[in-house]
Amino acid sequence: MFAVINSVGLLGLNAFAVKVEIEASKGLPSFDIVGLADASVKESRERVRSALRSSEITLPLRKIIINLAPADVRKTGSVYDLAVAVALLRMADLVDDSMLSTSAFIGELSLSGEVRPVQGVLPMTIMAQKMGLSEIYVPTDNVREASVVEGIKAYGVRSLRELVFHFEKKAAIVPAAHYKPTAESYFGSLDFADVKGQSAAKKALEVAAAGGHNVLMIGSPGSGKSMLAKRMPSILPAMTFEESIETTNIHSVAGLLDSNSPLITARPFRSPHHTVSPAGLSGGGSVPKPGEISLAHNGLLFLDELAEFSRPALEILRQPLEDRQVTISRVSGSITYPCSFMLIAAMNPCPCGYFGHPTRKCICSPKQVSSYLSKVSGPLLDRFDIHLEVAPVEFADLSSTAKEESSASIRERVQKARDIQNERFKGTSITCNARITSDILHEVCPVTDEASKLLENVFDRLGLSARAYDRILKVARTVADMDGAEVIDKKHIAMAVQYRSLDRKYWNG
Repeated sequence: MFAVINSVGLLGLNAFAVKVEIEASKGLPSFDIVGLADASVKESRERVRSALRSSEITLPLRKIIINLAPADVRKTGSVYDLAVAVALLRMADLVDDSMLSTSAFIGELSLSGEVRPVQGVLPMTIMAQKMGLSEIYVPTDNVREASVVEGIKAYGVRSLRELVFHFEKKAAIVPAAHYKPTAESYFGSLDFADVKGQSAAKKALEVAAAGGHNVLMIGSPGSGKSMLAKRMPSILPAMTFEESIETTNIHSVAGLLDSNSPLITARPFRSPHHTVSPAGLSGGGSVPKPGEISLAHNGLLFLDELAEFSRPALEILRQPLEDRQVTISRVSGSITYPCSFMLIAAMNPCPCGYFGHPTRKCICSPKQVSSYLSKVSGPLLDRFDIHLEVAPVEFADLSSTAKEESSASIRERVQKARDIQNERFKGTSITCNARITSDILHEVCPVTDEASKLLENVFDRLGLSARAYDRILKVARTVADMDGAEVIDKKHIAMAVQYRSLDRKYWNG
């Protein structure tokens, strides 16, 4: 007897179709799994056997061979348990082909026959839908995640016995309703209205949000750097459905999805501790999992106390910031994860934190200050579009009862600037001004003669790098968009240059 059951495999974010082929023949009873299966897949034989016994299902004594096709692609994990069990049910004539030809099966079996949740259900469900299948059977804990995908019915299975009853039409499993997020889920509860004063810092962060620019904040302890950074997601444009799917796929593979909120609609905000390893940032493991920079995809990565991070961890950010993707190579293969994020960093100006403070005296020696600042390399510093000095908050601002501007109000202006950019970059892969490629930079960033002359003087006097020149133009383009100007004027260049001056103050150019 021969039968084929549909399933789906996963390597990184790349899901692929898997055919679970079963052949049962006369001979000495045996049960073998082939098809480039790793140890966790081969161990499914014992899990499936025990699950069938616990479900009071008896199999005929046959020589059984199960092949996971394609046989040249490595299969890992326990996601094939349910499909293997269904193949054995088909061999025992407990289900027929008409029930299986349009269905895929994903899930891990316990020894008692329960179906346990697995990681990566969303990308696998999307793959099943692309395969032309109309139904997918997944663990109950994953069914809301699978229900995000339109065009395919998602069935949540609690146990193998429940699945048998469903196929025998004794107790039908009801497909999950298509999941739709609420409007409130797109933004968090933190609001810029909670931040007293800091009007200059708020303006700079508004520019950063409008153009998707990276920001470095320098200031003394208690000036509000972390408070400002944590409220950045509240002024960013709402995620599109495509961005939500991309981001949810990554979190699903990492096993970080909340079963009650299977679709990520609020922009991610990742804030790893400064003790994080390079692998923790970029991703790793024998089967590479996404790191913090990929978990921040379509959102923000906040590095608080930037100078306290290890040098190797910081330097690993340089290439992903340019390429918007990270490739992790291991013996098992290479996996590429997307990592298009805004980088927001905060740091003190010295070890004690009060270098340059208007009222408190710094106790650090010049050598200590220089050594502390040198932990942030020039190439990494060059990748920050905006350098922002966050001054201590004045007492008058703290004690004021006047209401500060809300995040919703700021977000309206940010959205208007993004709408201009969306129209400008329609039909391209560019999503905001910070992503402008060098081949079209001068085409989309026209400048007046006065602005060009100012930029030339600044370039020569400050000894800017080519990357710094490009980033000044991109920030100026964003400032012009916020003014509703098509051509970049002198004042737009001046503001963009102002946001690039702190490296000259603290790092001595």
